[in-house]
Amino acid sequence: MAECLIGIDVGTTSVKAVRVGLDGRRLAESTASYPTQRPGPGLVEQDPADWLRQVLAVLEKAGSDQVLAICITSQVNTHVFTDEGLRVLHPAIVWQDGRAAAAGAAVDARISGAEKTRLLGAPIPIDASHALARVGWMAEAHPEIWARTAHVMLPRDYLVAQLTGAVVADPMSAVGLVGPDLTYAEGLIALVPGARHKLAPLADPLSVVGVIRAGLPLAGTPVVLGMMDAWASLIGLGVARDGQAMYLSGTSEVTGIVSAGLTPTPGVITFPRWAGITFHAGPTQAGGASLEWLSRLLGREAAGLAEGAAKIMPGAPLFLPHLQGERAPLWDVALRGTFAGLSATTGPAELTAAVLEGVAFSARLAMEALQRSGGIVPEQVRTGGGGAASDRWSQIRADVLNRPLLRVAGRDPGAMGAAVMAGVGCGAMTDLTAAAERLVQIERVFTPDPAAAALAETRFGLWQDLIAAARPVNTRLAAG
Repeated sequence: MAECLIGIDVGTTSVKAVRVGLDGRRLAESTASYPTQRPGPGLVEQDPADWLRQVLAVLEKAGSDQVLAICITSQVNTHVFTDEGLRVLHPAIVWQDGRAAAAGAAVDARISGAEKTRLLGAPIPIDASHALARVGWMAEAHPEIWARTAHVMLPRDYLVAQLTGAVVADPMSAVGLVGPDLTYAEGLIALVPGARHKLAPLADPLSVVGVIRAGLPLAGTPVVLGMMDAWASLIGLGVARDGQAMYLSGTSEVTGIVSAGLTPTPGVITFPRWAGITFHAGPTQAGGASLEWLSRLLGREAAGLAEGAAKIMPGAPLFLPHLQGERAPLWDVALRGTFAGLSATTGPAELTAAVLEGVAFSARLAMEALQRSGGIVPEQVRTGGGGAASDRWSQIRADVLNRPLLRVAGRDPGAMGAAVMAGVGCGAMTDLTAAAERLVQIERVFTPDPAAAALAETRFGLWQDLIAAARPVNTRLAAG
């Protein structure tokens, strides 16, 4: 039997899993999707039972391999409300959901940026996806559910609890709730009565929190806690040293920089330093989701659309990918998607190019904020995720960022990062950074085209002007 590790990433649209040998060989990999419900404007929900079913299927397929440990990462700012027996009381509220915007704004108004920096290490916004916003909304909208709630959990936390019985969280995934000392920011959490007692105890991400319980596949296998998808992807892309940067492309685009420097910057999420890594992150709202929206609109398959996109010319249309508001660095739930510069000659190929470029511009806007936060400008950026599979889109991103984009092998950096953490957590590997660098391979480098990069520079300025010009109209439209 081959010794191996299992990493699982419960993303926004699917569960991705990888089974990895200790030498880095991929023994197996899989992807299985699950549905998302949108019961009304701004509402986005999932059924946690779908996550659990897919995770158990992954474990069942491990076969006769000797699995040393598993680790799960997941989407964050998606919240599950359960009772003491871990029974789900309400559909999981996905990170894209905007129903708690007013509740978040009410909490945010009660604490200054300076006080947030003192408590959290950075002026992290309390937006519609923040745990305190969701808790405040639930307590007001469904007091009967709130009264029965024992745990407010992230998807990973819920799944670990179902597999092992342990209710536990990690400080990195509890972003916006934890201070630089890796403990809960009690002064912030106290702003929402009753919230503190619903939050799970914190443990180190590399700790073994239990074993898979009897009656489940791979019973007795150690479970390493792990971290949120952005952190896992950071490791899975081999980004762990100061000066390195990542561009994770999935349903949303997530940019990240590792830098010990810290200049508190509005709109940026800066995590507490852990394992020698200070991670500055910029999660946007709609990356691959924007292309999926266009594919549904045009009735064409998304991958084919991307490769058939028109060449971007000086007078080509611009697109704001704010279909469900925006996260980093703008953090405005009222923003809306916008096309500008349409003409009678605009067709699907031109619309597609505008969407690809607009998403890349949103990532650049976030990356520039990260550079201010970390005090560095990375020379190159590592990329991965499903959206990075498109050569056309990857080249556009390299042109927009005006620096080389290094695409790693595999389309599941989150799952790979989780597998690395499983190895280090169970003692099969000794050093997180070294293990990540050894297991991650570069598949292709996209070098900026000088002419395309110069055009992108001009169009990025126009794109920012479009945000400012359209914002008042979009805000009024969003208000109904």
